[in-house]
Amino acid sequence: MKRIVFASCLALASYMMVSCNSGTTTENKDAVDSAKAVNKEQKPVDKSVSDFAVKATSGGIMEVELGKIAAQKAVNPRVKAFGQMMVDDHSKANDDLKSRAAMENITLPSNMSDDQQKMVDNVNKKTGKDFDKEYMDMMLNGHKDVLDMFQKASADLSDSTIKEFATNTIPAIQKHLDSARAITGKK
Repeated sequence: MKRIVFASCLALASYMMVSCNSGTTTENKDAVDSAKAVNKEQKPVDKSVSDFAVKATSGGIMEVELGKIAAQKAVNPRVKAFGQMMVDDHSKANDDLKSRAAMENITLPSNMSDDQQKMVDNVNKKTGKDFDKEYMDMMLNGHKDVLDMFQKASADLSDSTIKEFATNTIPAIQKHLDSARAITGKK
């Protein structure tokens, strides 16, 4: 169940996104819902485009936060290195998406969703090998779903600016998935 919930939330989010706002928002309890509401009202682009950008941003924010925790807390050096890779790669992708979304007048969340924050809090409670296992299982399952989400966006989105972001980000997502598979020994 945790695996399904995480995968869904990560897919709602995705790898690569933004930790800052790129438009006007009305900050609510949940920044993701707030961004979606602003985009629905302003209709900057096709709904599927803005929904993808919001999901990718929220996921990217979560990936950076989890990566920071893993880089400090993991006991396995490979897991620590993976966490740092998540921070570096997702911060870069977040910045790219933020600038592209601004060009399209898409409002992005400034924080991850409340559900994602709960998942971060739960994994952060783990220690030692239990933390490493939980974190890497989340990364493995989440990156599978995110890869599917980005491949679909790369094929289907109507906005060329955001579609290009999705296409350009796929190799990093694949690299993350391959790394997670190597570390966990799972497919």
